[in-house]
Amino acid sequence: MGSSHCKRHNDERIRPHSVTITEFGAVGDGVTLNTKAFQNAIFYLNSFADKGGAKLFVPAGRWLTGSFDLISHLTLWLDKGAVILGSTNTEDWPIVDPLPSYGRGRELPGRRHRSLIFGRNLTDVVITGENGTIDGQGSMWWERFRNKTLDYTRPHLVELMNSTGVVISNLTFLNSPFWTIHPVYCSHVIVQNVTIRAPLDSPNTDGIDPDSSDDVCIEDCYISTGDDVIAIKSGWDEYGTSYGRPSKNIVIRRLIGETHSSGIAIGSEMSGGVSDVHAEDIVFFNSTTGIRIKTSPGRGGYVRNIFISNVSLANVKVAIRFTGRYGEHPDESYDPKALPKIERITFKDIHGENITVAGLMEGIEGDNFINICLYNITLSVNSISPWNCSNVQGFSSLVFPQTCELLEESIFPDHCTECYHLLQEHRIRNKGARLLSWWTYLGT
Repeated sequence: MGSSHCKRHNDERIRPHSVTITEFGAVGDGVTLNTKAFQNAIFYLNSFADKGGAKLFVPAGRWLTGSFDLISHLTLWLDKGAVILGSTNTEDWPIVDPLPSYGRGRELPGRRHRSLIFGRNLTDVVITGENGTIDGQGSMWWERFRNKTLDYTRPHLVELMNSTGVVISNLTFLNSPFWTIHPVYCSHVIVQNVTIRAPLDSPNTDGIDPDSSDDVCIEDCYISTGDDVIAIKSGWDEYGTSYGRPSKNIVIRRLIGETHSSGIAIGSEMSGGVSDVHAEDIVFFNSTTGIRIKTSPGRGGYVRNIFISNVSLANVKVAIRFTGRYGEHPDESYDPKALPKIERITFKDIHGENITVAGLMEGIEGDNFINICLYNITLSVNSISPWNCSNVQGFSSLVFPQTCELLEESIFPDHCTECYHLLQEHRIRNKGARLLSWWTYLGT
């Protein structure tokens, strides 16, 4: 899979029209509610959408606001020292319909709160700046979740729906009420050079969740949150199957993360399918799980063509985990006979120190996860039972400690073609080695 959608973006693209949020009466004192100022500024800038687009400049200050909508051909620019603060009044976060691929709010039946920064059916939208900050002030929402006093599902910090040409870069995102960055039903999404943080005990504060989205690039990010650093999704049970939009062509690279959950997760909502995910140059530390695929009978869908390489783990409880019976269903209408198909998963060049368990690889009885390939994996493991496998099938080479019996058959020479992308990767590396040797020879 190519990574053309990871081309470096020029965050300072010229917009011929620009306004500052203070021109619309905003006050950056951290107390004045500026929702109307943001709404009015963006409404005004909409008149320039067909004239090259526009830029909304947010200067240094603390800009308290409720939820607001973006528009196409817009750059939202947060200058150095600029902080957008989410209101702590739930009435400033409107109630909207659930996503059609979920059928209900993710936490509660019915509707859900809209994200702080929201957009629908957009083209060419940029959220960037000079390392400004967007702070969801999520502690109020976390307490309501813990106390079971929520009336609706919590809001995300940023959610863009049915949009294309999305760039999010050079910003810090703090304390999301729920998932932090959620592109859903989107194409051509770039998330670059962002920092995402929330307390490690904050509930469901995922970092970046591409959901039924394609051609997504996530690179050069630092994420420390209470839930999955990256979670790739595509809808929930019968609703995701009916909506039928997969997540595919996703590149993740140069990522550092810490979490009480998983570093890179696929699922558990994956009923529309997930395929062609490539991740490389990854570091996870002080985390519960490094890489995880989670699904369940009733999900349907598929996860296939996954290639994850060059991963460093430190102080991680479980390096690799498959969970075939994750559970959690939107309602009683799901079909327990709708089994997911998990296949062609390759993990390569993974090194770990102070790992409790190398792998918990649990498929589904009668629905094996197949063509799982482990290559060049070395883990310093504390457990006397480093691998626990059931209902999986695959191959391995150069794995320490030795993997479970279900995966111990060697990849080479007979099973290379059954391991997704591994043969292609070897050809690329070997070609590079030959070129290096040739140039070294010429230089002597």
